[in-house]
Amino acid sequence: MAMDDTVRNSILAAVPSLRAFAISLCGNVDRADDLVQETMLRAIANIDSFQPGTNMSAWLFTILRNHFRSEYRKRRREVEDSDGHYADSLKSQPEQHGHIEFAEFRKALGFLPADQREALILVGASGFSYEEAANICGCAVGTIKSRVNRARTRLAEMLNVNGADDFGPDEQTRAVMAGGGE
Repeated sequence: MAMDDTVRNSILAAVPSLRAFAISLCGNVDRADDLVQETMLRAIANIDSFQPGTNMSAWLFTILRNHFRSEYRKRRREVEDSDGHYADSLKSQPEQHGHIEFAEFRKALGFLPADQREALILVGASGFSYEEAANICGCAVGTIKSRVNRARTRLAEMLNVNGADDFGPDEQTRAVMAGGGE
């Protein structure tokens, strides 16, 4: 199959979602960009193996996921920053409440088992159906549903989210807004 404009545009349209997924997998923007770039190279090199009429995004996500897993197995043998001093030096402290909440969310997301985090990102953030996520992960639809449910439940526990009122402005901000900003 030659690369026509439709295929090219389908691949390019998936880049932002692939990047978000890659960031969620590795937690490092630069490494995520490398993963996406390698995914693009592999997709273009193997475009003949893409089945027309199937989901291009799912195919690309599968390539990215498989490449990440291969790299992860290789990197497990590398020496890590065990005391975290180097990693701490790369972070900038958040300046606004929203940044703090997002950092807390990201941290909580990092505590989820990899299979649950992956399922949640595919279904919740990347917009894949349970069936598509199951194909990407190579497991049953019920397994994906279970992983997503467990991930959501665990995140709610870690972030102390008990209902819809726990989202949005904090109690003080809601009080000011209800009082007309006085």
